[in-house]
Amino acid sequence: MIKHAQQTAIADDAPLAPAQVEVAPEEHIAPAPRVSVQAFCESVETAAAVQSAGEDRRLVKAHVKIQMGGATAAVEAYRTSPTPNVIILEAEARGDDILHKLDQLAEVCDAGTRVIVVGRVNDVTLYRELTKRGVSDYLMSPIGTLDIVRSVCGLFTAPEAKAVGRIIAVVGAKGGVGASTVAHNIAWAIGRDLSLDTVVADLDLAFGTAGLDYNQDPPQGIADAVFSPDRIDTAFVDRLLSKCTDHLSLLAAPATLERVYDFGAESFDSILDTLRSSIPCVILDVPHIWSGWAKRLLVSADDILVVAGPDLANLRNAKNLVDLLRAARPNDHKPYYCLNQVGVPKRPEITPADFAKALEDQPLAVIPFEPQLFGTAANNGQMIAEVSANHKTTDMFRQLAQVLTGRAEAKRKSNSLLAPLLGMMKRK
Repeated sequence: MIKHAQQTAIADDAPLAPAQVEVAPEEHIAPAPRVSVQAFCESVETAAAVQSAGEDRRLVKAHVKIQMGGATAAVEAYRTSPTPNVIILEAEARGDDILHKLDQLAEVCDAGTRVIVVGRVNDVTLYRELTKRGVSDYLMSPIGTLDIVRSVCGLFTAPEAKAVGRIIAVVGAKGGVGASTVAHNIAWAIGRDLSLDTVVADLDLAFGTAGLDYNQDPPQGIADAVFSPDRIDTAFVDRLLSKCTDHLSLLAAPATLERVYDFGAESFDSILDTLRSSIPCVILDVPHIWSGWAKRLLVSADDILVVAGPDLANLRNAKNLVDLLRAARPNDHKPYYCLNQVGVPKRPEITPADFAKALEDQPLAVIPFEPQLFGTAANNGQMIAEVSANHKTTDMFRQLAQVLTGRAEAKRKSNSLLAPLLGMMKRK
């Protein structure tokens, strides 16, 4: 019998602040492991939804195969072949016919296979009968891509488990724009202000600065994990972590040139899977390079922040990055971006409004050029909040942390009748 598995913005008074950005809470769906999924569809629409789901980043490790013919085709297929980890079965028939087909499938189905049924009948009695037969989930058609992704991924997440392993990738649109500084300060704010256990992974193995910024010099770091993929487990990763605060740890880069760091596209998968299974938040400090592994990390992240400076090259690169990632992640929130080092004296700059027009989105933050503040923090191995706890830039990092972890409330422009009067009073 089929085994039953599961039932189923930034401060308004900040200088150079962008227009208010509405941020809706994003649903966090943990990715599925390496499993085989076979769908037997009766409609072209459902087959298209499954095909699109198979291309989603959260099912990138799953092997998805689609056939037409519904339950009848499934029964015939498994008479002579083993069943996969997950079967998606579309049944457009009425309740009794669905149950009859499931009984036939149970006779040829291996123990441990999980079944998701897609049907058109909205009936509590039918749902109860399906669960009695060990069906893992029942979806009402028409279904969308995320319905399939959510259902398949949910089969491998314990119902009582908290959503862990949110991966946030921070990358610069151009070298020297301060993306690492932004990433490290956001991670600090997540750990200190949100009390969320966080790991910063410095992926610039040759020239990474996370160890300097956090005033840490660990003997081991992320290179030990990447070069020893067979040893990676939770205990091994724990030994590599350098504790910065009660809620913040560091996977430091070696920052040496004794060896080259040429990796395959999947070199970081094992360590990220291990981190995701035990750490609520992982910040990836992605260097400004374009390689197979860098692209894979960005595409597979839960959220992305592109850091750009206010010049033409940054505008072009940021647009290229955002456009590519939007196309590669059609079922995810579009990548965020922020502007850094804005307001350098006598330097011509492209305005935030021009960036917003080109990228079709407002910047999540506009961080002003503060050489004294950032220089002091960098040279002392401190975060901005440690140098000046009440500085507006500190508050900007705090709010960036809230947005990227999905803990920020949507900020909406006031529609109150008193809004014009309050605005006049503020100006006075």
